[in-house]
Amino acid sequence: MKDDPAASETERFRVAHHIYDLRNVGQDPRQNKETIMLTPSLPRQDFLKSSILKTTMLCGLIAAPFMVAPTALAGSVDDPWLVRVRGLSVMPDEAGTTVPLGGTVSIENQIVPELDISYFFTENFAVEAIFAVTPHDVSVENSLLGDVDLGDVWLLPPTVTAQYHFNPRGKVRPYVGAGINYTAFFNADSGPVANTIEYSDEFGWALNAGVDIPVNDIWFANIDVKKLFLETDVVANAGGLIVTSDVQIDPWIVGVGFGRRF
Repeated sequence: MKDDPAASETERFRVAHHIYDLRNVGQDPRQNKETIMLTPSLPRQDFLKSSILKTTMLCGLIAAPFMVAPTALAGSVDDPWLVRVRGLSVMPDEAGTTVPLGGTVSIENQIVPELDISYFFTENFAVEAIFAVTPHDVSVENSLLGDVDLGDVWLLPPTVTAQYHFNPRGKVRPYVGAGINYTAFFNADSGPVANTIEYSDEFGWALNAGVDIPVNDIWFANIDVKKLFLETDVVANAGGLIVTSDVQIDPWIVGVGFGRRF
């Protein structure tokens, strides 16, 4: 029987196709056009859209903290604590005479460091407390004995004021306040004339005005002025002679410094 030419041709094609498959086993599918056609995949346009969307979402997640950071910093004015450090010029506006010597009391000006802490109940209303100690030389001028050196004394005048802050989110932030002061006198040195000298601790009133100027979102430059209304009773013993005086100190306190919100 003669071979069927059609069957022989079919068999040769099958064998050749089988050999082709064996040669291409393990090849990269990207090099096999048939494999590419059989691999399920998104159309190219949909694939690009999906990639762009995912990339955009990823960039948005990464950028989100930086996008909200300016708002958070600008909102630092809502932080309730403000701490300042200032240099103070304490300038007594003294008045008072001594008995029986006459003359007027003189108290020397001083420049000292100061710490103050404010708490904001709202962005406008705050309470401030200041802490400082000031040494002062004290004398009596134009008395019956001439000018008399009464030594020196240290003052601790913690002052608490309630304040109203105008324009709390502006570039210039003025404020006014009023409050109470308690002044304690310590380490009194009676000087070369008196044997002993005593000062009475007293309460007094305080008025306040100032301005905060933002340097950035949390740091501030500050100028502050306070007027204290303060009196003290002074008793000196000079060799058995008792000298008394009701002294009005009433200092002006001018401060310049910087502060930070917390």
